[in-house]
Amino acid sequence: MDWNDRFAASTVGRPGPPSVLVGREDLVPTTGRALDVACGRGTVAVWLAARGLDVDAVDAAPAGLALGRELAAAEGVSVRWIEADLDDGLPVTGAYDVVVQQRFRDPLLYPTLAGLLAPRGLLVLTVLSTVGDTGGRFRAAPGELRAAFGHLDVLVDEEGDGEAHLVARLG
Repeated sequence: MDWNDRFAASTVGRPGPPSVLVGREDLVPTTGRALDVACGRGTVAVWLAARGLDVDAVDAAPAGLALGRELAAAEGVSVRWIEADLDDGLPVTGAYDVVVQQRFRDPLLYPTLAGLLAPRGLLVLTVLSTVGDTGGRFRAAPGELRAAFGHLDVLVDEEGDGEAHLVARLG
């Protein structure tokens, strides 16, 4: 799938939290640094910036990043937009108070994601899952996120309807 073509045919979204945080928004700090990995149209990145966080947003699709820039301008917030192929790793350094990755799965990045967390940093992940859905190379096996991030303080671990969600905090 060519994400750039998909985003080029899309419209600007609305800012909002990751689906796993709906009703749990109080887990997200209102100061500090945030990273949105595979940010797509930037709706989560802009939501984080509107909460008061200094946000870096990474995606490979220039069309998605353009939609994110447009949304950030409309909302009056600043986000650092970074175009990068995640197959080459994450082009960021330092500690983040929040790391979000929605519907992008690369188990090779799991250690990097955990390593980017500041003390008490929050990790928020949603990936496609085989739980409640058919298999496929982009879908996580049952328990994959818990196994990869069980060394963190796991606050939410949910699987079903073809998705797996994990919210965890670095102790």
